[in-house]
Amino acid sequence: MNKLKLGRNAVMAIILIIGLLIGLVGCNAKTPTNTTNQAAAGTPAAWVAPGQLDTHYMFASGGQSGNLIVWGIPSMRILRQIPVYNVYAPTGFGFTPETKKMLGDKTWGDVHHPIASQTQGAYDGKFIWVNDKANSRVAQVDLNRFETTQILDIPNMVGFHCLTTDPESKYLFCATEFSLPIAEGQKNAYAPLQNYTGEYYGIITALKTNRDKVQPGQPGQVSISYQLLAPPYEYDISSAGKGAADGLVFFTNYNSEMATSDIEKNSTTLPLDLTLVVDYNAAQKLADAGTYDQVVNGVKIIDPRKHPGIAYLLPIAKNPHGVDVSPDGKWIVYSSKLDPVVTIISTEKLKKAIASKNFEKTTWGLPVLKEADLQEAQIQVGVGPLHTQFDDQGYAYTSLFVESAVTKWQLGSWKVIDKQPVNYNVGHVAVPGGDSMKPFGHWLVALNKASLKRFLPVGPSYPVSEQLFDISGSSKMTLVNETPSEREPHYASIFPANLIKPISVYPKDESRPNSIWSEDKAKIVRNGNQVTVYMLTIRSHFKPDTIEVNQGDHVTIYLTNIEQQPGMTHGIGMSGYNINVPADPGQTVQVDFTADKPGTFPFYCTNFCSAMHEEMAGYFLVKPKS
Repeated sequence: MNKLKLGRNAVMAIILIIGLLIGLVGCNAKTPTNTTNQAAAGTPAAWVAPGQLDTHYMFASGGQSGNLIVWGIPSMRILRQIPVYNVYAPTGFGFTPETKKMLGDKTWGDVHHPIASQTQGAYDGKFIWVNDKANSRVAQVDLNRFETTQILDIPNMVGFHCLTTDPESKYLFCATEFSLPIAEGQKNAYAPLQNYTGEYYGIITALKTNRDKVQPGQPGQVSISYQLLAPPYEYDISSAGKGAADGLVFFTNYNSEMATSDIEKNSTTLPLDLTLVVDYNAAQKLADAGTYDQVVNGVKIIDPRKHPGIAYLLPIAKNPHGVDVSPDGKWIVYSSKLDPVVTIISTEKLKKAIASKNFEKTTWGLPVLKEADLQEAQIQVGVGPLHTQFDDQGYAYTSLFVESAVTKWQLGSWKVIDKQPVNYNVGHVAVPGGDSMKPFGHWLVALNKASLKRFLPVGPSYPVSEQLFDISGSSKMTLVNETPSEREPHYASIFPANLIKPISVYPKDESRPNSIWSEDKAKIVRNGNQVTVYMLTIRSHFKPDTIEVNQGDHVTIYLTNIEQQPGMTHGIGMSGYNINVPADPGQTVQVDFTADKPGTFPFYCTNFCSAMHEEMAGYFLVKPKS
C-alpha cells in the first residue's frame, strides 16, 4: 500500500503556494500566436475537413445557461444547444403550452451533470438526464429528437450537484448538496440553525426511469421511487456501482463537521470526511414492500437508522469531490481536494467488511467502516484532484484543479504514466463512455473553468475552455484541439456518433390530432370567444395567412409543417404577442394566447426556407372591443 502522509497545514500551504505560482505564470506567460490552431491543423486525428463528419457527439452541461450543449468530436464544433431549463427562441422552447408547463415559474436552471442512459453497462444512445442544481429538478432529453421531454421537480431537496445511473439505467440517484429541515407541504421548511444536528437532514433520492414502460414513439417519464434520510452533511458527487460493485451507490460530502457558517474554514477541522455508501436494492425492496417511515410531500421516506443494512459511512481523505467506480467495479476512486492523492478502495474488501460487520463506530446512527480495512492504495497524482474517468485500456485520468493538469495512471499497478497541463483550473474530464462498464477511449476532454490568453478578449470575464486530448497511445496524452465554451462547464457524456439515430423528419401522419396535410383542410373555427386555427405551412406560404379575431378572444393555432425534406423547418414569429414557434418537417406545434391587444400584427416565417422566404408572411388582426 502506497500512502502519502502529510500534515493538514503543510498540505494547505502547498496548495496555496502552487496555486499562486500557477496564477503568476499564467498571467505573465506569452502565448505564441495561433499555437493551438497550428497544433490542431497539424494533427490529422483532430482535423475534420469541410464536408466530413465528426466521429463522436459530446453532450456537455451549459451551466447557468440552462442548456445542454452538443459538440462534435474531434472538431470541437458546437452542433446544437438543447434548451432544458430556460426559454430558447431558436427551438421555440418555452413558447408552446407543453414547454411552458415544463418550465413552470422558473426562469433559469444550473445544469451540472448530464448522465447517459445505459444498457448492460454500455451507453445506448437513448436518453440524457440532467440535473438543475439551483431548483432541484431533473430533466429527460430524448436523443431521438434532441429535445427535452420532461422536467421533474423533486420535493424535500434544495440544490443537488450530482446525478448518476445504474448499469441498466433503471434508476437515477441524487443527493441534496445543502441539508435542510423537511416538513409536509413545504419545500423549504424552517428550523433554527442551532438545531442543525437534530432537525436538518441530507436527502438521497432514487428515481425510476420507467424505461420498461415506454411505448413506441413515446419517451417515458421519470418518477420518484423513494428518499433516504442522511446525516446533515453537504453532499457533492455520486457514482453508482457496476460489475463487482453493482447494487451500491456512493456519495461524497465536504462537511462531516456539520458546520453551518464559514464552511470553507469549519469543514476542514476533522482529519477525515465520512462519505455515504447506500445499498439501493435493499432500500428499493423496503419501498416496494410499503416499508417506509414517513411520507413527506408525497414521497416515501426511509430512515436508514431504523433499517440496518441500507447505509454505511466510509472515512476518506478531507473534502473529497469525485467518487468514481472503475469499469469492472473492482475499485472505487476518491479524489480529495486537499490532498495530492487519489484513494483507491477495494470493492471486495468493502463487501467483506460490510458482511462481517467490521465497523469502527456508529455516527448519526449509521455504522462507520474502518478505512484501513478497505484501502488498496493512494496515488500521488498532483495538487487538487477532482474527478476521474476511465478508458478501455486499463488507464484512469484524474483532473487536477489547482495544478491545472490531467494525470494518467494505471489501474492495478497504481503507477502514474503521464501528466499534461491544461489552461486552466480543470474541473471534470470526460472520456467516451468513461463512467460506464464499456468505455470507448481515444479521446479525453478537459472541461476547464477558465482560460488565459487562449482566445480574443471579451471583457473582464474571460472565456472558459474545453481542451481535447488524444489518449489512444500507451503513454503520453497529446493536446490536439481546444475551443472557448459557455460558462460554466461541469460534466459531459461522449458517444460514438453511430450510437445515436435521431430522426430527420416527422413522418406524415394524417391521424395525428389537430394536424392537417392539405390546403383545403386549413380553417379557422370559432366557438364563443375560443378561436382555433388549423394552419399549414410549406415553401413559401402559410394557409390561412390572414387571421381576424376580436379583442379578448383566446386563440389556439395548430401549425403543421407538411414538408418531408430534412432540415426544411418553418416557424411563425409575431411581434407584439411574443410568439416564436418553429415546426420541423412533418411536425405539428401548438400556440396558445389571448388576443388582449387590438391592432394589426404581421407574422412571418422565422426560418429561412427558400428564395421566396421573405414573401412567407401573413396578418393577425384584432378588432378593438369598442
